[in-house]
Amino acid sequence: MNLKVKLFLLRILLASLGILGVDAARAAALNDANAVPHLNSAGRQGYQDFLQVGKHRAFAIAPGGTWSWKGGEVTADMASDGALQACQESTSQTCVLYALNDRVVFNAKDWSALWRPYRSRAEAAKADTGKARGERFFDLAIKSPAGKAMKLSDLRGKVLLVHFWGTWCPPCRNEMPELQKLHQALGGSSDIQLVLLQMREDYGTASLWMDAQGFKLPLFDSGVADAGSDTLTLANGKKMRDRDLARVFPTTYVLDKHGMVVFSHVGPVSGWLQYLPFLRDVAARSGK
Repeated sequence: MNLKVKLFLLRILLASLGILGVDAARAAALNDANAVPHLNSAGRQGYQDFLQVGKHRAFAIAPGGTWSWKGGEVTADMASDGALQACQESTSQTCVLYALNDRVVFNAKDWSALWRPYRSRAEAAKADTGKARGERFFDLAIKSPAGKAMKLSDLRGKVLLVHFWGTWCPPCRNEMPELQKLHQALGGSSDIQLVLLQMREDYGTASLWMDAQGFKLPLFDSGVADAGSDTLTLANGKKMRDRDLARVFPTTYVLDKHGMVVFSHVGPVSGWLQYLPFLRDVAARSGK
C-alpha cells in the first residue's frame, strides 16, 4: 500500500475517532489529485478538471495510469457507467471507480488484485505467444548479468519485470531512479526479478552508463551489438524486430511465473513503487 493511500485511510481513521470530521476527511481526500494512484501529470490535471464539473460525475482509473471521467450526467449510474466504459476502451486492464460525485469510492484493498486472474500451468501451456495480456511472452535469447547464455524462459517460476530501454533515450534515463527504488524495495526477493535489456546499443555501453550513474540494477544482455541493430534473437534462433515488442522506449512487461503477460506499459512509469503490491500479488498467487 503506497503512502498516498495510507494517508487517505488515516484521514478516515481520524474521522472515526472524532479528531477530524467525516465530511472534512472525505473532502480532503476527494480534492487531493496526488492521492489518485498511478496518475501522471496529465491524469492529475484530468482529475482537477473532473472536480470542476457538476453532478452527476465519476472518475475511473486502471492500473498503469489510464483514466477517464464523465460529468454533468442525469444520474450517478450514467456517470459511473460512462466513465468506466471510456476508461475500458483505452486499456486491457480492469477499470474501477475512484470517485463518484462528492465521494471517494476507491477500494485500496482490492486495487492490487486487478491483475488477476492468473493462468494455470495447463492454460499457460496452451496460450498463444505474444505481447498482449493473457499471452505467453516471446522466449528471447539473452545473456545473464554474468555473461552466461540463457533464455528468458529459464527464469520461469519467477515474476519478471522485463524492461526495454537504452542510454540514448532521455525518458529511459529519467526513469532509472524509479526502477532503482523498486529494486531496492524488493530486496533479496527470490520470486520477483527485474530484467533490463538494452536496445540499439551494445551491452558494454549500457553497463558503463549504469556504473557511471551509480545504479545497481540487473542488466541482462539483449544480444544487440550496436546502434544500428534493431533485431532480437529468439530461443529458436528466429529474429524479430525490436519495434514489434516496443513501439517506443522504454516499454515494460510484467510476466507471471508461467511467462504470461499480466501487465504492460509503453513509455516511462511515474512511481514504480506503487506497483510493488501488484508484483507481490502475482508472486503469491501465480504459478499454480
